[in-house]
Amino acid sequence: MKLIFEKSVPGRGTIMLGKCDVEAVALPAELCRQEAPALPEISETDLSRHYTELCQKVHGVNCGFYPLGSCTMKYNPRIDEEIAALPGFTAVHPLAPKETVEGCYEALDTAKKYLCEVTGMDDMTFQPAAGAHGEFTGVLLIKQYHESRGESHRNKIIVPDSAHGTNPATAAMCGYEIVNIPSAPNGCVDLDALKAVLGNDTAGLMLTNPNTVGIFDENILEITRLVHEAGGQCYYDGANLNAVMGAVRPGDMGFDCIHMNLHKTFATPHGGGPGAGAVGCKGHLAKFLPSSALMDNDGRLQVRSFAGNFLVVIKALTYVMTLGAEGIREASANAVLNANYLMRKIQGTFEPAFDRICMHEFVLDLSEFKKRTGVSALDVAKSLIDHGMHPPTMYFPLIVHEALMLEPTETESRETLDWAAEIFRKLYALAETDPEYMHNAPHNAAIARPDEVRAARTPVLRYTK
Repeated sequence: MKLIFEKSVPGRGTIMLGKCDVEAVALPAELCRQEAPALPEISETDLSRHYTELCQKVHGVNCGFYPLGSCTMKYNPRIDEEIAALPGFTAVHPLAPKETVEGCYEALDTAKKYLCEVTGMDDMTFQPAAGAHGEFTGVLLIKQYHESRGESHRNKIIVPDSAHGTNPATAAMCGYEIVNIPSAPNGCVDLDALKAVLGNDTAGLMLTNPNTVGIFDENILEITRLVHEAGGQCYYDGANLNAVMGAVRPGDMGFDCIHMNLHKTFATPHGGGPGAGAVGCKGHLAKFLPSSALMDNDGRLQVRSFAGNFLVVIKALTYVMTLGAEGIREASANAVLNANYLMRKIQGTFEPAFDRICMHEFVLDLSEFKKRTGVSALDVAKSLIDHGMHPPTMYFPLIVHEALMLEPTETESRETLDWAAEIFRKLYALAETDPEYMHNAPHNAAIARPDEVRAARTPVLRYTK
């Protein structure tokens, strides 16, 4: 497939603009480009075909099974898109007078009310533009809280070794020192390791529950109690909220603030943007929430313009209102059911890293399998592509070697899960008879297996003729 720049022909285009109906204003010369931007010139027909061809080469949730662990790739209901596309939402201007956008205010207030109820929080901001941005905002709340109390000496954030990589990165960006603690043999937080690092310099703990290996930590109340007794705050990474929404609330577990990935738990589109990383908090942190040019004017800092990605919040609100309290809990329960069902269907070939009831996701450990057959987790993942399945998350979490992490979500049928388990069983058998075939997979994809080391070390980041 050619790049769009390779399809460009000088003089072609798609834009036909009417005569300008407002006064033209020329920018100062120092703000103008000296030469035109190097944009492709292409007809509307070719542009449409280009993006259709791209669409046919990717694998999305609408194309087939997409069990990407820790990412909750659930189906996005069409009604969410339809409500967010209503003119009353799409035609507003962020600087419109308050009295002209009362419906938008009410929608944001309603979303805040419902999501605070789901999470057990007291207040919320929708400004952050994505999950990692929400993490950054949440940790800044903790930092401002400690500084307001004259406790700037609290400069350490505790992060378990099974955490998402954004957790230590976020804490470091906020100026904190990262204290990594190991997991216990059961995959959960090692209480002795936690106690050993708590002290007067503890600012907080970043944790998701259930954790990255899909286990609900039975000691969660003890964990948050220990952190609070040491003077720290507890931050909930909302990546795995889909497993417990409607059944258990992070605020009731003892967490002080949380970010939510609305694309994971509340069915807004995943990947490509725009996103929303709503941040909720308990009352004692509420005064540190970022302000919004749309909502208030009290001098507090902002982390993004206006009220954030408003239409994404509308999609999440539609999802919550469509399901209702009972539906939210049922969705969560079905996510857990599907994960356990698929894990047991696969078991007997590839084995789970932790042979116990899981929550919304589970991790396969292919270490012994690789030793015996020479076929790696990467080989299995690439082979799945040939069978029309998106690979699960590979080599994560780091505490499991040769890991494949699967999260089927609640929107997959039993027939799909049976089909997926059968594919895993076929690949298990193939590794015994023809491992070389799997080493070279995929064989039927748009591209063969790339040289990933070369791509990482010498990436081509821009088009050059």
